[in-house]
Amino acid sequence: MKKYQLGEFEEIVMLTIAILYKEAYGVAIKNEIETRLKRNVSMGAMHSALVRLEEKGYIKSFDGEATEDRMGRPKKYFQITALGKKAMEYTRETRNELWNAIPKVALDLIVVR
Repeated sequence: MKKYQLGEFEEIVMLTIAILYKEAYGVAIKNEIETRLKRNVSMGAMHSALVRLEEKGYIKSFDGEATEDRMGRPKKYFQITALGKKAMEYTRETRNELWNAIPKVALDLIVVR
């Protein structure tokens, strides 16, 4: 089912936008993911995910104030939309259902080959 489909990295980006709340802009999102998950994130991958999420209607962007340290360019901030919140809830529920369906014994076994 494609309803509310989120890839793993898209989910991580959306969760990070939620964590950062009003401070969610490209570099801050990238840094937060790298810090929390101990994984490198390229700006290209970050930009692609943000564009995809905005095209799906899961996030929206807006420009902040222009600053001198950015040579007059404004930061582009992101926030989750109502549709994005539904997608996140759907993803969490789906993952929880899958985890809950695993028999306890399946995770307790050690497979020796």
